[in-house]
Amino acid sequence: MLPALALVSGCVAESAPAVRDAYVGRTRCAGCHAEAAAAWTGSHHDLAMQEVGPESVLGDFDGVTLERGGVTTVFRHDGDRFIVSTDGPDGGVADFEVAYTFGVTPLQQLVIRFPNGRFQMLDIAWDARPPEEGGQRWFSLQPDVDAGSEGPFHWTRPSQRWNTHCAECHATDLRKGFDVASRAFETTWAEIDVSCEACHGPGAAHVALAEAAAGGVADAVGDGWGLRVDLVERGRIWVLSPDATTATLAGPQPWRTEIEACAACHARRARLGARRPSASGLHDAYAISLLRADLYHADGQIMEEVYVYGSFAQSRMYAAGVICSDCHEPHSLELRAEGNALCTTCHRASTYDAPSHHFHEPSGSGARCVECHMPATTYMVVDPRRDHSIRIPSPELSRAIGVPNACNRCHTDRTTEWAVAAAERWYGPRPGPDHYGLALHAGRRGDPAAAPVLLALGADSTRPAIVRGTALSLLADFPSGGSARALEVALSDPEPLVRLGAVQGLRAQPALAAAPLALRALDDAVAAVRFEAVRLLAPLPPPTDPDEAAIVERAIAEYERVQLDAADDSGSWVTLGDLYASRRRVAEAEAAYETALELDPTDLGASLNLADLLRALGREEEGERVLLAAERHHPTSAALLHAIGLLRVRRGAAGEAIAWLERAAAADPDNPRWAYVHAVAVASSGDVAHAVDILEEALALHPFDRDVLSGLATYARDLGRLDEARGYARRWLERAPDDPDARALVQQLGGGR
Repeated sequence: MLPALALVSGCVAESAPAVRDAYVGRTRCAGCHAEAAAAWTGSHHDLAMQEVGPESVLGDFDGVTLERGGVTTVFRHDGDRFIVSTDGPDGGVADFEVAYTFGVTPLQQLVIRFPNGRFQMLDIAWDARPPEEGGQRWFSLQPDVDAGSEGPFHWTRPSQRWNTHCAECHATDLRKGFDVASRAFETTWAEIDVSCEACHGPGAAHVALAEAAAGGVADAVGDGWGLRVDLVERGRIWVLSPDATTATLAGPQPWRTEIEACAACHARRARLGARRPSASGLHDAYAISLLRADLYHADGQIMEEVYVYGSFAQSRMYAAGVICSDCHEPHSLELRAEGNALCTTCHRASTYDAPSHHFHEPSGSGARCVECHMPATTYMVVDPRRDHSIRIPSPELSRAIGVPNACNRCHTDRTTEWAVAAAERWYGPRPGPDHYGLALHAGRRGDPAAAPVLLALGADSTRPAIVRGTALSLLADFPSGGSARALEVALSDPEPLVRLGAVQGLRAQPALAAAPLALRALDDAVAAVRFEAVRLLAPLPPPTDPDEAAIVERAIAEYERVQLDAADDSGSWVTLGDLYASRRRVAEAEAAYETALELDPTDLGASLNLADLLRALGREEEGERVLLAAERHHPTSAALLHAIGLLRVRRGAAGEAIAWLERAAAADPDNPRWAYVHAVAVASSGDVAHAVDILEEALALHPFDRDVLSGLATYARDLGRLDEARGYARRWLERAPDDPDARALVQQLGGGR
């Protein structure tokens, strides 16, 4: 095998080729799998990343310019080199040589080589669409972001570093090779793109077994053929019975192996160190994001770029056993059929691909299944991605909780009520929406009525696991004995995402209730759940039982190693700093935060946490310098403005403090905490009436926030507006029924039970 390994293995252009243990390369695979190799050639996986050259570069480098943010960027040739003249790390214009191309369509990005083995992603891309679609032009990927050189999103900053954030999913067997001491990379890979072994795992053992079988050693080949990831879904047959409108899966229950292999890159997730997917599956190597409010609409529709898995895991297709390769040819990545023909492979055409179902002109876009059931959201300016939750359009749900719907995505000139009426006209009277989005929406808002429906949703095994896990995580805002018992039950659920959500839901439970449950979660089979439990247990006193204490220490040590595996990412050092601070390892916490800021001076979390640590150590002046330095990079960050305002409060500079806190509240009205603290500062200055005005504005946006309600109840009482105070106090108690302060104020004001 060694000659073949040496022939096809590779590394960065600057280094001599090196043999990769167990990786054999595409050429070796193609010897037996010619058809698959031919389909893969020219695919998005094949062209995920290419060495720069006339054949790979799609953009116009004939002296073309682009004006943006006061900077003129020029794309030109210098012999065989492709040069971009644009603003560099110091804001001055300089020449940068393109090292690699990144992707092909609908856009192509450029990778620029920097010192110390760094590669940066230029934030200007080539629009590869045809001219009639608006393509064949250079454009900014961040047209609405201040991407100046001081900001965290400038293309030369760590947030745009290829080695740290992009490389893993655009190369095969990537090794970042980061050295903490020198702050340098020696990044290598087996192949420059997403090749065979990126999905199937290293192939040396597979080749050896196949050759042994060909040589007559009949017992040499097992079910997995020596591959780490066996993607053969055996016995899968979709059957559309004559009396059915939708096909069902015959044969064994579907495996999730293929879906989870794809989800390793096609999911919004965090890698858990250098771990590789194992027998425990996807969740042992990655922490998958639940349906967070910053990523998904309340009903689970995609909002930010979430890379398919999180939406598909909500779908009926996923529940029925559909896997990626049922719709996508796994090597070419092309759809297995065009248009509605893909859907009618499993859904009877006479029922669904008919005006009696879709009520649109058959030749129009409204008759396409995907327009109603998989509406697209455009990312990176020109890249539309379809929502794979494959849901039934529900304008009624839009009316109830304000989420988008497919009807009004197309008919932008019509109202939601028009869409509701059209649906009723076509399909008859529609009951009120019965969707998990109602519970998640209520939970996000802190509505007291959400607790029982979140409990029911988390326990409902007929619902998607990612939805159930999200519901359980939202119970963190509704701590009670009932929610603690439900979370305890959920820790034994067979679905990792449910268990992950259950541990997240323990965050606000009293330590006495949360600690034993988090300790149980340290035995979980998947790292994502264990590490969530570590975050809960690290700040608590160690268990009195020596065996349990040893379990906690081992889990914390594993968690620490995972962060050090990602030592090139400042965020990992912030996490380490938080861990050390919670363990009262103060010197190590300070060093970790400082390392984070050395790696990325724009890391806001590192600045805020370091300043807070310095304050606790009585070194307020040093903390102030950290915060003011951060303001240069984040002049509009509400969290930073808030921190500086609190510092001014502690300094006794009330007027300055109020100004900073007011800026924080204005910068982020979606967070009621900023408004509440601003109001407290204003009231402390003597202007209680103005504080009430501030809180009433916040209450209009956040009608169930307990801090806002408590502030309004207290200040209205102090102003002698007792009827208003009673109303606010009752609402506060309803939101926090176990809060003794709320109960006491209600009784004091004579507000009833």
